[in-house]
Amino acid sequence: PSPSTGIKVHSEDDMSEFMQFLLSGLTVGAVYALVALGFTIIYNASSVVNFAQGEFVMLGGMITAFAFTAGAPLPLAALLAIVCTAGIGVALNKLALEPAHGAPVVSLIIITIGSSIFIRGASSVVFDKQLHRFPAISGDEAIRFLGASILPQSLWVVGGALAIFLGLWLFFTRTLTGRAVLATSNNRIAAILMGINTRYVMTLSFALSAAVGAVAGVLVTPITLTSYDVGLAMALKGFAAAMLGGMGNPKGALLGGLVLGLIESFTAGYISSQYKDAAAFVVILAVLFMMPQGLLGRSATERV
Repeated sequence: PSPSTGIKVHSEDDMSEFMQFLLSGLTVGAVYALVALGFTIIYNASSVVNFAQGEFVMLGGMITAFAFTAGAPLPLAALLAIVCTAGIGVALNKLALEPAHGAPVVSLIIITIGSSIFIRGASSVVFDKQLHRFPAISGDEAIRFLGASILPQSLWVVGGALAIFLGLWLFFTRTLTGRAVLATSNNRIAAILMGINTRYVMTLSFALSAAVGAVAGVLVTPITLTSYDVGLAMALKGFAAAMLGGMGNPKGALLGGLVLGLIESFTAGYISSQYKDAAAFVVILAVLFMMPQGLLGRSATERV
């Protein structure tokens, strides 16, 4: 082959590699974005960072897998997982956080960490410690795009993240209940004086947050598999994505998740998979050092 032909082939290979890393990063980033959106819902309602959010992702995948194995159709198994996980989220609020009403925020965060450990341990007993999956929604035949391959399930993950983001944005900006959530976060006492039922707001927020996490688990499990202990990593990455984008900002959660996924993918592809976690967190620390409020967060000022 001529030198020009060789250069062209090499260029096409580089483009294929780049597209493969890009598509993989968007898929993983969409999952992180969903977890970050769950963090955002709870944070907007209570100013508390719920580190049990990753366990909701795990429960969504595990309950769906076991219900499907038991004979339930996949859509019914997924719906059952989302409803059950939302119920567990409500129970977490009622049994763990409501009794500690009035405690410092740090204490409430520690309660969510303890709840995460409890859910993980209970899941290892109720389910098992094996890896599980269930069939993809649209099959496992890869789709070719600009020289790269992408699974149809990846499109469901990205589409689901965008749809949930749009739904949450409309909820927080266009509905009275969503504005009540924001009002409760801004000033709980003032919200009570305005007639807002803050207990209902908290219950709804935990149900929504858990449901969003379960949806993430349902969508990603056919690609990555699931087990009782995947929640911790999901929580850390989701929290990092929320901080990177700007805690409490749904748009920031989406952006932070996608950016984090792309950083991991390109680091693993062009450097080494051993450094993908380290590179992602180094970049996040650098961004937060320069912009503590995150990429889309607003800097707060307080008059004293």
